[in-house]
Amino acid sequence: MNKPDIKLLNKGNSLKILEVIGRANMVMPTHTSSEEATVIVLEGSVIIDFGGSEHLLKTGETLLIPAKQAHSLLVMTKLRALVIMPIESLIEFIN
Repeated sequence: MNKPDIKLLNKGNSLKILEVIGRANMVMPTHTSSEEATVIVLEGSVIIDFGGSEHLLKTGETLLIPAKQAHSLLVMTKLRALVIMPIESLIEFIN
């Protein structure tokens, strides 16, 4: 499966910032974060599926994903996004 790239951009005393880079049709399979996470789309668009709903995010839009909420991503157009979460937050993929 072709997944977006994720890299750690920065971390402080309590928060870390991840950068997500992807191309159209890339998929990040269903996963959870142990803590809540804020997604900020800097460029492109992505569908985040959680809680029985699809959320289309475009450049400049944000979404707060609750802790332990299973979700997946489908990149619609070339994507660059930031994810801000507590430093101790762990991402766990579900099968």
